[in-house]
Amino acid sequence: MAITQESVRPAGSMQLPARPAIQTAPTHGAIITTAAARFLAVVRVATGFVFLWAFLDKTFGFGYATPAARAWIHGGSPTKGFLSGVAVGPFESIFHTWAGTAWADWLFMVALLGVGIALTLGVALRIAAASGTVLMLLMWAAEWPLAKVTSAGEPSLSTNPIVDYHIVYALVLIAAALLYAGNTWGFGKRWAKLVRRNPWLL
Repeated sequence: MAITQESVRPAGSMQLPARPAIQTAPTHGAIITTAAARFLAVVRVATGFVFLWAFLDKTFGFGYATPAARAWIHGGSPTKGFLSGVAVGPFESIFHTWAGTAWADWLFMVALLGVGIALTLGVALRIAAASGTVLMLLMWAAEWPLAKVTSAGEPSLSTNPIVDYHIVYALVLIAAALLYAGNTWGFGKRWAKLVRRNPWLL
């Protein structure tokens, strides 16, 4: 909680100016303002919606990334199209093997839903950060932005060989967990009380 510049008046004494919050933090510089906490909460919820939307679109086929005919509820596979289309990187054949398998579909969809709910509600952010980062790294490996050309010799159209949007999403997930982003406009504090004996669940 940020300490403001308001004056402090001890009982029966003259008014004393409060020291700047940055000077009174337990560790120098270890402080987050109310505005920053609220902005972080917005980033948290927006990122959660990205994961939730991906889950919903692949499940019901809203016609954006997934046509209705290929929706999961209509027998479509959430992983087959993406993984079978992998044409770069050292793991190409592995991803082709995984494409469309039931276990890959379920793990992928559970990860999307779990991370999306956790971020939106502001709970279990450590688990969401860990699982979401693994998911993003796997997707990064599938697209393998390090490659300039595909296995067929065509341009890969990679825009950045190292840091793409998967890495950025992973960093956002980690930041949300480290900064307890669920405590503002979320259920982070209530969740912390529920799992106080198992802090790794925070």
